[in-house]
Amino acid sequence: MTTMITALDAAALRAHRDELASLLVDVVASGSSLGFLTGLDHAAAAAWWDSLLPAVEEGSLALWVSRPAPDGPVSWCRESKPNGRHRAELRKLMVHPASRGRGTARALLAEAEAAATRAGVLLLVLDTETGSPAEDFYRSAGWTEAGTIPDYAADPAGRLHPTTLFYKRSPHAHG
Repeated sequence: MTTMITALDAAALRAHRDELASLLVDVVASGSSLGFLTGLDHAAAAAWWDSLLPAVEEGSLALWVSRPAPDGPVSWCRESKPNGRHRAELRKLMVHPASRGRGTARALLAEAEAAATRAGVLLLVLDTETGSPAEDFYRSAGWTEAGTIPDYAADPAGRLHPTTLFYKRSPHAHG
């Protein structure tokens, strides 16, 4: 089955919120470090997706999901400060544990990167848990490591871990 990537506007986010909440609960339960702790329930996950609606509506947060079933989302949020409007932060690239290894993450990342370039974003940045499979994934996708910060975030079990910062410049970036 071919993975299709679809952009979600606010109406589509509302329509798929419960599926995305279930996905988030499953991904956190599998041990992925996404800013949530073990025990995340559906209501809290749904509330988190709802909290993104204002940014999606105003256009500062762009969001995509894989299809035919939403088994993976990715987003990027444009910097709002005047001196940083050329950059965006890649956020919450995740794939359901049962769907991993099928190219979904790579397809989501490629679409987010291409959309950023189309939107005039010159620099994408992200952070991920140091030593995680995601770190190798971003390196293999051409992202550049910028450094590591110790004790940056807790994993789902509540243990502090370092994070690795990455960036990727648009093909249209100068310098």
